[in-house]
Amino acid sequence: MKIDLTETNSSKINAALVKARRDIGTPAIGMVLTLVIVTDEENAYDALKSANDASHEHPSRIVVVIKRVSRSPRSRRDARLDAEVRVGADSGTGETVVLRLHGELVDHAQSVVLPLLLPDAPVVVWWPENAPTDLAGDPLGALGQRRITDTYSCEDPTEALGSRAAAYAPGDTDLSWTRITPWRSMLAAALDQQTLSVASATVEGESENPSCELLAMWLADRLKVPVRRTPSAGPGLTAVRLETKDGTIVLDRADGALATLCMPGQPDRAVALKRRDTAELLAEELRRLDPDNTYEASLKFGVAKLAPESAAPAPAEEAPVPAPKPAAKPSKKAAAK
Repeated sequence: MKIDLTETNSSKINAALVKARRDIGTPAIGMVLTLVIVTDEENAYDALKSANDASHEHPSRIVVVIKRVSRSPRSRRDARLDAEVRVGADSGTGETVVLRLHGELVDHAQSVVLPLLLPDAPVVVWWPENAPTDLAGDPLGALGQRRITDTYSCEDPTEALGSRAAAYAPGDTDLSWTRITPWRSMLAAALDQQTLSVASATVEGESENPSCELLAMWLADRLKVPVRRTPSAGPGLTAVRLETKDGTIVLDRADGALATLCMPGQPDRAVALKRRDTAELLAEELRRLDPDNTYEASLKFGVAKLAPESAAPAPAEEAPVPAPKPAAKPSKKAAAK
């Protein structure tokens, strides 16, 4: 069920939600949290689809905040709120409110969102794109117990990681960190199987993939060993190598779906390590609402502390082949013989 509201306010939106629930026969509220998505028109569809898929595991009220660009001075002064209310099959297992803010209202989005939050329920704020530098200091970010970003969408992911570390507040997290949860679990399990002392490590992956830097910083912070970050053709993370005195532990995933775990003294094993979509990543983050101390420690370790990439040896220059000497002319004495 969809209800369109033009030039409306938060009170009318709440009334529309109550009416919609009654019309479809579910007057009770069975949602566990409020998910606030701050996005633009270009990315709203994909973000809302991922949130609806994640709501099958976490029934929630989804509030989408779209700040419309005003192209003239008059339109920038014209504060207006348009809304779309979705309940039932059109909104996963919860309910959705799409807000479009115009004019001066763009700078006061928190005043519009605050009356729409579920009472006595956690609030999670998610920026699929263009997240502010200081998440907790942002007016909308201040409403949430958890604040989710995705450094992978930034123009310069490495610089964005440094900005996130400088402005970190408890409750901040990143989907680039969520992507490496299976890798961290697999590597931790591998080290638990054998008592091996790791001397160094190497993380291979796409050059513009911040998950590789986060995994390298996690290994360096936890193992206290030098960790190199080396680029590869991808997709995503491709391999992790842990050097020990008994041999090398290798977790290699060349195709983005199936990985091979190689350990000293053991046969190689195939492990499922597929790349997950945004809905799965979001659902994982919504399972926990407490601060992620491991993410904080890894993020604050810093990309600059990683070991420099090992330079490939320059190909040896071939020595010039000397030109063959002309054959010596036979002497007159030898010719006479």
